[in-house]
Amino acid sequence: MVRILTNEEKRQFYRDGYFIVKGAISKELVDAALARIKSANKGENLGPTKEMLDLVNASDVTPVLNDMMGDFDAPVVCQVGVLKRREPGDHYNNLGYKDKDMPYYGAEVHMDGLITIAAPQEVQEGNPDEIYHRYFASGPKGDLGRSANVMGHNMVPMFEDAQMTLGMGSFTAFVFACLNDQASEGCGQTCLLKGGHHVTERFLRTQRDANNHLGPEGEGWPRLNHDAPNRCGLHYLPEAVRQEFINDTSEATPDGKKWPRPTQILMEPGDVCIASYHIPHSGTRNQNGTEARKNIIFRIRNKKQQPDKLANGVSDHPDRGQMGEWLEYEDGNDPWERSKYAMCNQWHNWDGMQEIVAEEQNRP
Repeated sequence: MVRILTNEEKRQFYRDGYFIVKGAISKELVDAALARIKSANKGENLGPTKEMLDLVNASDVTPVLNDMMGDFDAPVVCQVGVLKRREPGDHYNNLGYKDKDMPYYGAEVHMDGLITIAAPQEVQEGNPDEIYHRYFASGPKGDLGRSANVMGHNMVPMFEDAQMTLGMGSFTAFVFACLNDQASEGCGQTCLLKGGHHVTERFLRTQRDANNHLGPEGEGWPRLNHDAPNRCGLHYLPEAVRQEFINDTSEATPDGKKWPRPTQILMEPGDVCIASYHIPHSGTRNQNGTEARKNIIFRIRNKKQQPDKLANGVSDHPDRGQMGEWLEYEDGNDPWERSKYAMCNQWHNWDGMQEIVAEEQNRP
C-alpha cells in the first residue's frame, strides 16, 4: 500500500515544519545505498548514482511528497552526507567560533541557500569593510567585489539576482534520508529549530515590506558578524529569528552568547525526515557514533514554481545554474519575484496541504 500522510500528520508538519516518515525506504534500497557507499572509489561523487537517487525515486518518499506538494522533478543528483566520527575541533567554524566551543554537538543552525566561503582560521584585522572585502575575495572566483557573480565554496551565489535584492536561494522541501542508526544524540544527525519555519517566514515578510530585499544584507540581516571570535563569522540566521528561540535552557559559548537549542532528529535506517525549506537546521558533530553518519539529502521544488527549469534535487538555488550560471527566462517571468513570493508565502507550493493550512490558520 502506498504511504501518504494522514491529516493529523499533515497538521503536525504544519505546526513543526518537519515530519519523520518511519520506514519510508525499504531495507533493500537502504542496503543497496550502503553497499554503493562502501564500494566507492576515493573521491568518487556518488550524488548522481542510481542507488542514492532510488532513496526518493523508488521509495515511498515520492508518493508522500506528491500528495503533500504536487509534482516535482525526480532528483538526478543528491548530497551524500557521510560524517566520520570525530572529537570537538580547535578550528573556527562558519559562525566564526571555535568548533569545540559550540554547544549542541557543534550545530551551526542556518537557513539554506546562503553563500559560504571557508572560514578564516586567524583573527581578522582591519575595519568591517576591509574584512568583508577580504572574505569574499577569498572565494573560488577570486576578487569580484560585491557582486551576484561571487560564488561560495559551497557553490552558492552571493546574490541570486543581478540587482542584488535576493541574498539567498530557495526551494520547497528537504528530504533527509537516514541510512544508519541515529536514534541517540551525538551521532551526527540533522538538527532543526522546531516551528522555526513560521518565524523565518514572518521575518522574510518584514524584509519584503521594508524594501523588498530578502536574505542577508536585507533589512535586519547583516552578512558578517564582526563580534565573533575570529571577527568574520557568518550571520547564518537574522538576530530577530535567533532571539525567538533563546530561553533559560539555551547554552552559551565562552563569550556569553546564548544559542538556540535545536531538536535532534532521531532516526533509524530507512526513516526519512521531510522538512520545509524555511526551517533553520544544521548537521551536527558525530561524536558518539560507532560509525560514520550517513544521511542522503535532497532538495525538492514544486514543479509549478518554474515549469521549464529542472530542479536537480541537490541545488538550493535552482533559479540559477548549479555553478551559478545565469539561466534564460521568457518575457514576463521574473524568477526572483516568484521566489520572493514563495519565500514570504511558504505554503503556496504545498498543494496538498492547503486544506490543513486553512484550518490551522483559522483556528481561534
